[in-house]
Amino acid sequence: MTVGVPIDAVIVDAMSVAIGQAREAAVAGEVPVGAVVLHHGQLIVRAQNRMRRDHDATSHAELLAVRGAAAQLGERHLAECTLVVTLEPCAMCAGAIVLSRIHALVFGAWDDKAGMCGSVADIVRHPRLNHRPQVLGGVQQDECARLLTDFFASRRASEVVP
Repeated sequence: MTVGVPIDAVIVDAMSVAIGQAREAAVAGEVPVGAVVLHHGQLIVRAQNRMRRDHDATSHAELLAVRGAAAQLGERHLAECTLVVTLEPCAMCAGAIVLSRIHALVFGAWDDKAGMCGSVADIVRHPRLNHRPQVLGGVQQDECARLLTDFFASRRASEVVP
């Protein structure tokens, strides 16, 4: 679903970096989600899920990326930024995207269980909210989804006791 975000080489490259972050998260035993923030097309922050390592349910890649960008730019509003993430954001992250006034959101895999940017609901484009970022979903969807599928298949296989 595209709303004004063109797929160009910058977005594709940013998603590749986010996928790399997701792979690193998987190696660390985290759900493989990676995110990056672009400011005027330049990558300024990269992040990955850290919930297990941080013992913090809010340490999602998107939230860490938004926090990192705000700290780096010295701004709470990120109106000149694009967030690129490998998985459709959840309710918490969608709320942070709206509150931080991210200009555009690009994500890879759709999340039909918890996605709040078009799958289960659409927080980021809710008509009553004062900010609605541009949204592009499904960028490098197959690769992003495969990371998650492989990760959870591996976890299920390791839980089987012979």
